[in-house]
Amino acid sequence: MNAPTHITPPETVTEAPEKRPLPIRLILGAAAVLIAAVGWFLFHRGQPAMAMPTPVVTVASPIAREVTEWDTYIGRFAASQAVEVRPRVAGQIVARHFRDGDTVRKGEPLFTIDPRPFTAALAEARASAASARSTLALARADLARADRLKGDEALSTGEMDGLRARVQAAEAGLAGADARIRARALDVEFSVVRAPITGRVSDRRVDIGNLVAGGEGSAATLLTTINALDPIYFSFDASEALFLKAQRSAQAGAPAPSVEVRLQDEPDYRWKGKIDFTDNGLDNRSGTIRGRAVLDNPKGFLTPGMFGNMRLANAAKVRALLVPDAAVQTDQARKILLIVAKDGTIAAKPVVLGPVVDGLRVIRSGADLRDRVVIEGMQAVQPGAKVDVKPGTFAPDKEAAPAAISAPAAAQATFAR
Repeated sequence: MNAPTHITPPETVTEAPEKRPLPIRLILGAAAVLIAAVGWFLFHRGQPAMAMPTPVVTVASPIAREVTEWDTYIGRFAASQAVEVRPRVAGQIVARHFRDGDTVRKGEPLFTIDPRPFTAALAEARASAASARSTLALARADLARADRLKGDEALSTGEMDGLRARVQAAEAGLAGADARIRARALDVEFSVVRAPITGRVSDRRVDIGNLVAGGEGSAATLLTTINALDPIYFSFDASEALFLKAQRSAQAGAPAPSVEVRLQDEPDYRWKGKIDFTDNGLDNRSGTIRGRAVLDNPKGFLTPGMFGNMRLANAAKVRALLVPDAAVQTDQARKILLIVAKDGTIAAKPVVLGPVVDGLRVIRSGADLRDRVVIEGMQAVQPGAKVDVKPGTFAPDKEAAPAAISAPAAAQATFAR
């Protein structure tokens, strides 16, 4: 047998890719860029660096104005009078004469209690008084007859004293009967529950048909409440420091301070009033003293329980320096103004702040009318930096929002008028 023949497959030959030379233009371009970079470096190596431009700031001098400074408080409105309406007599409610929330006048009827039992008691008292009057008339007639017989010695002295005593007892009985008439008449009058003050009535606490208890104090049934709203009180707590300042002003002969109140949604202090009460001592725990102002409220818009911001004039008009509130900077614990000195450099000047009035900050001390205060561009400069100066101006802005920097004594101010 012939051996099998193995056929070897032909070998696969892989040819390496042919390397193509870089284009001449690419080589020439890279050489040109390299030569240009080396030339630029050699040319500028000995040149000085370009100087930065000098910052430009806007400056203005403080303005001097007369302002009225105010101390501010937060308080709550309260009724000038508050009454709980309770019946003086017991019985069944048969009528109601108001609508919940009405404004009622003093003396107007609010509820009617069934008057029939009291009318009957009054009639009985009048009958008792008529009987006492008859008894008195008889006693007086007996005494008069005895006086005519006294000269004949028909009656003894003891009998005469007895007749006189009967007259006195009859007179006392009649007086008691008349007093019972007045008491029963009062019960009839009290069967109509009337408003004790003028004010706004709350809702009814008892409906028609219910029996109510009468009497004095809290034992009687509560029918409703009435709050007097014109005038209305504004109660607030003042710190000891502000109380002392007010006392010093009063001792110095300053006029009585005026009061203005602003509600939470109002931009201006439109409600005017005056202080009418200060408590007789400070609270030992909080160190504050309670005060009260009284304000006119003819339309009843102000309601007890509402919050408000009150300001109290603490002194007469004062002359003050003012700068834009945005010009005030903070340096750690200090408040400073950036001032441009005569040599054109920035200097930091510590100042003592007052309140804000129409967007301008009152400077109590530290500033001068000749200072050139930086009012624009202060963010780009630091103390000691050289600057160029551009003159500027500023004016009060009545629509300016309240500043974030608060005054030391929670004070405000307005321009004197």
